[in-house]
Amino acid sequence: MDSGKINKQPFVVVEPPRHWLEIRAQELWQYRDLLFTLALRDIKVRYKQTVLGVAWAVIQPFAGMIVFTLVFSKMAKLPTDNIPAPLFYYTGLLAWTFFSQTVSGASQSLIEGSRLITKVYFPRIMIPASVVGYTAMNLLISMVLLIVLMFYYHTVPSAIVLFLPIWALFLVATSMGVGFIVAALNVKYRDFRYVVPFMLQIWMFATPVVYPANMIPQKWLWLASLNPMTGMVNAFRACFIGCTPNWSAISIGAVVGLTLFVVATAYFRRVEDEMADIL
Repeated sequence: MDSGKINKQPFVVVEPPRHWLEIRAQELWQYRDLLFTLALRDIKVRYKQTVLGVAWAVIQPFAGMIVFTLVFSKMAKLPTDNIPAPLFYYTGLLAWTFFSQTVSGASQSLIEGSRLITKVYFPRIMIPASVVGYTAMNLLISMVLLIVLMFYYHTVPSAIVLFLPIWALFLVATSMGVGFIVAALNVKYRDFRYVVPFMLQIWMFATPVVYPANMIPQKWLWLASLNPMTGMVNAFRACFIGCTPNWSAISIGAVVGLTLFVVATAYFRRVEDEMADIL
């Protein structure tokens, strides 16, 4: 009788992808509840036993805004498109902070979740993907200060703000794509964790966060547009403070970001089966 019960148990065979672009989306959908659970756990852990709590979500972009205003606006005299410097820098930092926090969190997520990975099977990509729950909440909280700044400087959003949900999805896809790649590489090459902060620092100055996009020479604009964050930062500024949207940079950035997400997801799913052995 016991053997009969055992034979009725479901038998699952885990196989590697048969080709590079096989993402196995149906399997990811089956584990969607796990994704929400991991994201909720991450949010609770991040804010547990902290003195300032959710205020940390505002402190990082606010501190960056103060430093950028003093250094780049007051001292270096960089233009800000006739927009108050604090508002100009803060809107750029909103998109960039979400991106950098997601990539940084994803890069360490598999190492931190190694005990779970080595005990039970589930799509490993759920762990770096769950980081978005925490960083998205940080982004929403940070927007509270943006509303205060817009009220102080008598600025109203433009009609382009209606596109914000779409651009937010592109931002999430881009951030997750880069996060998946660095997370997978960090499992195989542990010293890669030292590369990520340096990479993000260089990437920020290659993105028009501290300077307007129109400062980029026209002949190099196509190259700058291949950086998906160039379009995302410009899109956020166009939504909230009325900067002229560069539709070419936004469109190219969206295509590059989505392509990066698909390729990164396929790459991660191809190498995730060997992660438990490495960890």
